[in-house]
Amino acid sequence: MLHDRLDEHVLDWRAKGFWQPGPPVSDTDFAAAGHHLFGGAVTWPVLVARESALTHNIATMAAFCSRHGFSFAPHGKTTMVPSLFDAQLAAGAWAITVATANQLLVARAFGVPRALVANQMLDPVPLRWLASELDQGFQALIFVDSVAGVEAISEALKDQPGRSSIPVLVELGHPGGRTGGRTVEQLVQVAEAAAAAPRVRLDGVTAYEGGLSAADAVATYLDQARTAVLELAHRGLLGPEVIVSAGGSAWFDVVADRLGGDWLPGHQLRVVLRSGAYITHDHGFYADRTPFDRLPEGDSLEGALELWAQVTSTPEPGLAIVGMGKRDAPYDEGLPVPLRIRRASGALDPVGGMRVTRLNDHHTFLEVPSDVELGTGDLICFGISHPCTAFDKWRSIPVVDDNQIIVDVLHTYF
Repeated sequence: MLHDRLDEHVLDWRAKGFWQPGPPVSDTDFAAAGHHLFGGAVTWPVLVARESALTHNIATMAAFCSRHGFSFAPHGKTTMVPSLFDAQLAAGAWAITVATANQLLVARAFGVPRALVANQMLDPVPLRWLASELDQGFQALIFVDSVAGVEAISEALKDQPGRSSIPVLVELGHPGGRTGGRTVEQLVQVAEAAAAAPRVRLDGVTAYEGGLSAADAVATYLDQARTAVLELAHRGLLGPEVIVSAGGSAWFDVVADRLGGDWLPGHQLRVVLRSGAYITHDHGFYADRTPFDRLPEGDSLEGALELWAQVTSTPEPGLAIVGMGKRDAPYDEGLPVPLRIRRASGALDPVGGMRVTRLNDHHTFLEVPSDVELGTGDLICFGISHPCTAFDKWRSIPVVDDNQIIVDVLHTYF
């Protein structure tokens, strides 16, 4: 593995958010130095991750999967941080899910033992590479949702030496969805092609319900996926162990309700949940949709990502300009959420109804109520909405403890 060599990082002038004008310093030494977040080692804006929230969220989701008898393959594309992959695997994750061949390459390079590719792989070069890695003990499954996807695998491997077949999960979609055959009949056709194709092994069925907006629609869709699995079993297309996979971060309670339990007689059933955004949660999109608000267990997730940025101008009453923008903060599923003000003295004050109204590339327009005093140089802590488009904007992210001491540095691989 390339893990040891790849995981050596230095922080210097290239590290956005870190203030390192001098010689490079290793991230290990940087974290060991005990820098305070507000002590001058970083500059603004900077995205930070709260260590306690990450630890809490990983443990909470691992416990949920254990209670429901699920295997967990968290979606790594949320963070693309190998050290977080390690933490998820250490907490009991069965695999790491990725979205692309490049992300699969990252996972393999950093020693992930098993991966799911939640997409079709169609290009012959990555498919041949995957087959050779499977021959060396790597475990991976890829999704297929068309006969063409099955044929692409067999064609790529027809002259490839080796013994491994590529395991696949056939995907059931829904009207308007991004992937997957739209009907059970279409899924059966793909499954029959996969079962008959050389160098392809049919391991089960997959679905993604995250694009649906209502619980009853999600339940109907997952019931259809269950019906599809039963139909494939009836046709003799499934082996002794069957994988059924689903799950984003908005409806895993419905996944537990519709796919949990032992409902496939004659087969060993493994239900694999793929939630990803849970690891950092957020203060917007997922905060409004978390299944834990609907579950009786009393669990919850915590927003782990915070963007600290500085007020650069108060040009008119009711308006402040803050020095962060689209280069720094996600905005596809909601604008950043002001959480608290930090004064030059270090005092923390409530935001009192402040609201982000729009972002430019490097500027945030902040609506400030008349009863809130805000001055140039004040720092604002923002929560984010949709972590999947926060991590890709930052190559290095400081991790802080509850005393705002930097204790680690996360590195992303997008």
